[in-house]
Amino acid sequence: MKDNYVKKCFKKIQNADAVYDIAVRTPTQAARKLSQKLNNNIFIKREDLQPVFSFKLRGAYNKISNLKNINHIVAASAGNHAQGVALTCQKLKILSSIVMPQTTPQIKIDAVKDYGSKVILHGDTYDDAYDYAKILAKEQELDFIHPYDDLDVIAGQGTMASEILDQLKTKPDYIFVPVGGGGLLAGITSYLSFESPKTKIIAVEPSDSDCFNQAFKSKKRVKLNNIGIFADGVAVKQIGKLTFDLTKDKVSSSMLVSTDEICAGIKDLYDETRTIAEPAGALSISGIKKFIKTHNIKNKTFVAIFCGANMNFDRLRHVSERSDIGEVNEMLIGVTIPEKPGSFKRFCSLIGKKSITEFNYRYSDQNKAHVFVGIKLNNGTKDKNQIISALKTNKYRVIDLTDNEVAKLHIRYMVGGVSSGASNEMIFRFIFPEKPGELLNFLNAVGSSWNISLFHYRNHGSDFGR
Repeated sequence: MKDNYVKKCFKKIQNADAVYDIAVRTPTQAARKLSQKLNNNIFIKREDLQPVFSFKLRGAYNKISNLKNINHIVAASAGNHAQGVALTCQKLKILSSIVMPQTTPQIKIDAVKDYGSKVILHGDTYDDAYDYAKILAKEQELDFIHPYDDLDVIAGQGTMASEILDQLKTKPDYIFVPVGGGGLLAGITSYLSFESPKTKIIAVEPSDSDCFNQAFKSKKRVKLNNIGIFADGVAVKQIGKLTFDLTKDKVSSSMLVSTDEICAGIKDLYDETRTIAEPAGALSISGIKKFIKTHNIKNKTFVAIFCGANMNFDRLRHVSERSDIGEVNEMLIGVTIPEKPGSFKRFCSLIGKKSITEFNYRYSDQNKAHVFVGIKLNNGTKDKNQIISALKTNKYRVIDLTDNEVAKLHIRYMVGGVSSGASNEMIFRFIFPEKPGELLNFLNAVGSSWNISLFHYRNHGSDFGR
């Protein structure tokens, strides 16, 4: 039965030309910088260029355009399927109501309203919205359009695989596919099973929302108790029944990426395309980077699916803050230094010409000081290990906080407050050019006659440090 479904899905993909009444054939673009950096041929499937900035339009239109005598549709979505349904219904002149989680980014809610759909906010996750949408469909006798567990929806998403093979000069060695409910994964898997069976398909999920990964490992569907919502586009508690049946024996492997790695992937996609991906949109590229590094692969052809670009602007600060850590371009350490004039300067001298990205300190006692330091890295882990080694050689106690969530989210903001040991203090605010070594120059200018009792600095990417 399962193989029959794969074949049936493949044939539906072949006959899904109606998708192009509304969707576009997006380019599969060479990622030149990443290819050079990773010593492989990396390509990006640009689904951010769809009219709704996401691949979801394909499946929604393929499903709805094949329905007959439809007046009103209801759907549940974390945002991108909602936009696909809304634009489809606008084009086909069908009424639509979309149930979305209350945690949905505002940019997605506004887009759905702009297409003329009624938006109903319910619950905190997609699963909450889904349950409520099913109730509405039954009570009001409306047609429910599933975002992924439907063969016509899956076939619509699968048209992407056909385009990728047409656009590349060679069949890819690997395709990395972001996974939420599994519709895109099922569509790509069904098509490649027949047209490029040697291509390895790798499923990628956030580490805090891994419904497919857990099902893949246990060989049965698993319902998660809790899911992270940073990558809201793939925040699903349970992989679809149909999508799992179509993929569980076809996918080569499943992998997870952290929030920091996703943020680094967003930066990579921006560097390549000058477009800002939503977190789910960066899953594939984050997975490729991690996979190549882990398996030491060279000279292979990889395809990443840039599946969506519906990013709330106010998330960019968090992405920027975490991307350097995800890329191992920044390290965070806690260092204990002697509490005496000139200690800051000596510490910075040991760091050398590295850019200090963050420096937080508050006087506590007469013997030792604890400082929270961020340092820009040019050669990733190699630089990091050299810096820690140099500090320890010079008798500094060092704690690596780079992967410590409490440090990144809280401790950096808690260095301060009233100190019973500090008296006769004066507070100054300084502005100096933002360039490597400038913090050391500043401390040299202050000299060693003064004992600094409070120090807060964070590089925010501007021309001047404050």
